[in-house]
Amino acid sequence: MTSFFIQSFGCRVNQAEAFAWADALEAGGLRPAGGWSDGDIILVNSCTLTGRADRDVRKFVERVRRERPGARLVVTGCLAERAPGTFAGRPGVSLVVPNAGKAGLPEKVLDLVGGARAGAVGRTPFRSRALVKVQDGCDRRCTFCIIPGVRGRSVSVPAAQVAAQVRGLAARGYHEVVLAGIHLSSYGRDLEPRGTMAALLEELTRVETAGRLRLSSLDPRDMDDEALAAVTANTKICPHFHLSLQHVSETVLENMGRPATEAGYRRLLDALRDASPEAAIGADLIVGFPGESDADFGRLLRFVETSPLTYAHVFAYSPRPGTPAAERPQLPDGVKTRRSEALRRAAAEKTLRFRDRSVGRDLEAVVIRARDGRTEGLSGNYLRVSIAGGPAAPREAVRVRITGLTARGVEGRPA
Repeated sequence: MTSFFIQSFGCRVNQAEAFAWADALEAGGLRPAGGWSDGDIILVNSCTLTGRADRDVRKFVERVRRERPGARLVVTGCLAERAPGTFAGRPGVSLVVPNAGKAGLPEKVLDLVGGARAGAVGRTPFRSRALVKVQDGCDRRCTFCIIPGVRGRSVSVPAAQVAAQVRGLAARGYHEVVLAGIHLSSYGRDLEPRGTMAALLEELTRVETAGRLRLSSLDPRDMDDEALAAVTANTKICPHFHLSLQHVSETVLENMGRPATEAGYRRLLDALRDASPEAAIGADLIVGFPGESDADFGRLLRFVETSPLTYAHVFAYSPRPGTPAAERPQLPDGVKTRRSEALRRAAAEKTLRFRDRSVGRDLEAVVIRARDGRTEGLSGNYLRVSIAGGPAAPREAVRVRITGLTARGVEGRPA
């Protein structure tokens, strides 16, 4: 039986697309491989958010071509959209599919092996947590971001269709569904009648069979009182809020095309903490943006140290071809590296304190994997939990008493 492997780079939306493709390919009679070295067909869902993302995709494709010469490579995603010539015509690359062709990608893959097979295998869990793409594209025009150019305008999936997907995933035993979007906060603005993220969440939390819902990244500029209440008021929504802050200096934010204020960001984070005291609150942050001064960076560092943030994803600014910021004078790489390291250290201290506060508490965790005689789960507030004597079935939910810390998370036992 022909096997397939999907390697996703970058965002949750890419992961959600891979989740859907795996279902369709198994339904068509293909078998999921345990790793890329075992796959007959290897799908690469690429990312082009940063220069490092480009390099990682290219290195992976070249490694597969070198070490798995018999495999058929199918490359799609944002780098394939931006620079298809990077892959088209290369030995071993059977297809390069632009983002606009992703909806029909499973059919294209099945055509490579002669079409769907009779007696399709039963679906096995591609992941322990389900992912559903509810929105794609972005209407914003941040000066550093290439994604609107490769993903297009914002497009939302109707709420009734999303609810049907969530209901079906619950019936298959998924206890957590991650709602993914390129610009999730703009959900519904393109629909007729117009919708909102708050209305979508209200409909999904009425799905009685559904377990918990987790949100991907939120734009703080769209977090009004209605949105704030929507994400914090219902116990089905994980107390985990990830915000695309990017910076706090008004000067840098203005240059990014993201007008906002440090005071406004602080009010939002304080409101999230007040409404959901146990929540994980994270942020994407960019250092070394063109024109960022020592004073600008100092403000960002102090903000991380004193705010309710519990973790941060720190990116050194990477110029993207064709974006306005790429044309501006760039800061030296050494400056970017020093600032990144300092900010990551500050964020790591916040994460350690957040993990330490969980000791002695009971949390619900969804089992992600079992290995070495222990079970690893993920709590609603985004803590990785090593569970001694816990259940070993992926997707299962268990109540856990947190007993201590591990190198990357916490440990506990069934409560």
